[in-house]
Amino acid sequence: MPDWAAEGLLDGLEGDARAERAELLDWLHHEGFSLGDLRRSTAEGLVLFLPAERLVMGGPARLTLEELAERSGLDVDALAELRRALGLPVPELGVAWFADAEVGAAAPFSELGLDADQVNAVARVLGRGMAQTAQAMRAVALELVLAPGATELELAQRYAAAVEGLMPHVGPVLEAAMRMHLRNMVRSEAVVAEERVQGRMPGAREVGVAFADLVGFTRMGEEVQPEEVGRVATRLEQLAGDVVAAPVRLVKTIGDAAMLVCEDPAALVSCSLDLVEAVDAEGEGFPQVRVGIAHGAATQRGGDWFGRPVNLASRVTSIARAGSVLTTEDARAEGPFRWSFAGERRVKGVGAVKLFRVRRDA
Repeated sequence: MPDWAAEGLLDGLEGDARAERAELLDWLHHEGFSLGDLRRSTAEGLVLFLPAERLVMGGPARLTLEELAERSGLDVDALAELRRALGLPVPELGVAWFADAEVGAAAPFSELGLDADQVNAVARVLGRGMAQTAQAMRAVALELVLAPGATELELAQRYAAAVEGLMPHVGPVLEAAMRMHLRNMVRSEAVVAEERVQGRMPGAREVGVAFADLVGFTRMGEEVQPEEVGRVATRLEQLAGDVVAAPVRLVKTIGDAAMLVCEDPAALVSCSLDLVEAVDAEGEGFPQVRVGIAHGAATQRGGDWFGRPVNLASRVTSIARAGSVLTTEDARAEGPFRWSFAGERRVKGVGAVKLFRVRRDA
């Protein structure tokens, strides 16, 4: 058994904490983790998660980047670029970093018949979503195993067991979720006659864009515990997901803000009012939301939207009052609404813009 103190793996630890770490390192060494593995994970502060990491990888790290590229049918540069697009680190050449099971994860990208730009465009979106999914699953697994008084060894073993129990379900859950989202995209994506004749992807189209953000969220982050701030942000995402219904689509949530798009102006206005009402129903302890809506030509790329209405809606949101929905003139729609002129404001990068406040028609 190595001398952990001499190896520097007990530095900064005293008393019970030092004894617990030594116990954990003894067990990990017995389980076959190399001294290099232990040094790396200790330096990263992740030694507790080594057993779970191996379970997720499907085995020990045996392959270098060059070997993984050769076995998956990609050249080294293409594989490195793919990992960057996925938001993953690129190890140094010659370093054993990958498990045998990861060959199957890289190989499909060489068989899709796509060029490098297309592959990396898909990978960037996939990487963002998978990173968030992994973070959520990690938090759930930790909640299952954390217990007062547990030693480091007990936590490492419990966490590995929790991950081992979750892993068989990850693939089916992700595949089912992807199929449902693809079905929704297929049903909501329209290709106009000109695009069909020319055989090109849908370009810029007329859409309504709505941004909703929580008023006072930044100040709240300075006054309350981070856990409460996170709970509020998560609750906004849940509420936005609850009120959104086709043809309105929830594009993304970023901390205290949610972005919605829809080709139908009336549906977008109605959904925005629903969101304001849902947030208000959370009570006085929850920040109010304000919504800004603009309409115009925008284009979709990588799961996001870009164009004038996106930028304008964001700026209109910053003008809106708490608990209100404010729109540009182009975003006004017929329906069970009451409109009132809210004045003309100069918007940075746009100029003078006429704004209108909308309420539900009683």
